[in-house]
This record gives sequence, structure tokens and C-alpha cells, in this order.
Amino acid sequence: MKGIVFNLLEDVVSNRFGDDTWDDILEDAQVEGVYTTLGNYPDDELFKIVSAASKILHMPCQEVIRFFGQNSIPLMATAHPEFFSAHGNTRAFILALNTIIHPEVRKLYPGAQVPVFEFDTSSSNQLIITYSSPRKLCRFAQGLIEGTAAYFGETIELQHLACMQQGDPACILQVVFSTISDQKEGK
Repeated sequence: MKGIVFNLLEDVVSNRFGDDTWDDILEDAQVEGVYTTLGNYPDDELFKIVSAASKILHMPCQEVIRFFGQNSIPLMATAHPEFFSAHGNTRAFILALNTIIHPEVRKLYPGAQVPVFEFDTSSSNQLIITYSSPRKLCRFAQGLIEGTAAYFGETIELQHLACMQQGDPACILQVVFSTISDQKEGK
């Protein structure tokens, strides 16, 4: 896993809970905690940190991962505004993952292993997203989607229809986008 992921997690935890909490998490995880942006680190190290954060923050591990995703988006938007400015809404941003954003991520962070997404775009107000990755970080993807919606000021409903964590071959996420009239009517 690229060091940028660890750097983002450190920033998310430190911004929300303070530097001392991050230090406590690293100590509990029994990891050194020094990550360079372009460095490669074992996936297991991330999972040790998530497990320690779960204990210290009193959140289930999957919620830690989701929280991390949600709170990474503002940091990513600041660091790479070009990824966001080219897309006017959450749907457009998500649909650009495989063809625009992930190729750029690979250029910026050589060797980055990004997940694969497939999209069912047959409905204009929803996306069905199939997520595949050997890391099984679908809750991170969910958090990133939720964080992206917040960034664009949109309301979404997201359901996890299938999950690799439950033995399914891939995760399937259903994202329903609220329209302005839905929001006015309280739907």
C-alpha cells in the first residue's frame, strides 16, 4: 500500500482527534508510523492501525475505514483540486474513477494498486457500483463516495447490496442521488 494512504489516515485522525491520539494508535498497533508518500508498505500495517484505532476511538473497524474515507475527501480536494474541478457532481466524479482519476493516481504514485469499479448507469438518479479489490476496502470506497457527495453538497442514499466481507465475490453498492425536488419535499 502506498504511503499516501497512511499519510491521509494520519491527517484525518490528527485533525479530528489530535496528534496524541494518532501516537496512541501507532503505539497500540506496534508500528513505526513513519511513511513517505511514495513508499510502499504492507497492507497488514494498515489493518493493524485500523484495529488499534477501533479500540482507541471506540468504533468498529469497518466504521473506522468508512470514517477515514469520508474525511479523506476534503484533504484530497485540497491536494489535487484538478480531480474535483473537472467534475460538477458526485455521479460524474465516480464515473471518472477508472478512466481519468485512477490513471492519474498511478502517474502520481507509481505502483499504486487501485480497485476496479464497474458501473450500471441505466438509471439517471442512481448508480450500481461493483467494487473489486483484493484488499476488500469497500467501506473505504463507501466513505469516499459519501465524502464526495458532501464535497459537492449533494444528498445521497447508499446501500451495500453485496459485500466481499460477507463472502460475496465483489461488493455491490447502490447510490441513489436525491433531486432538488426530492430535497424540497423532504424525501
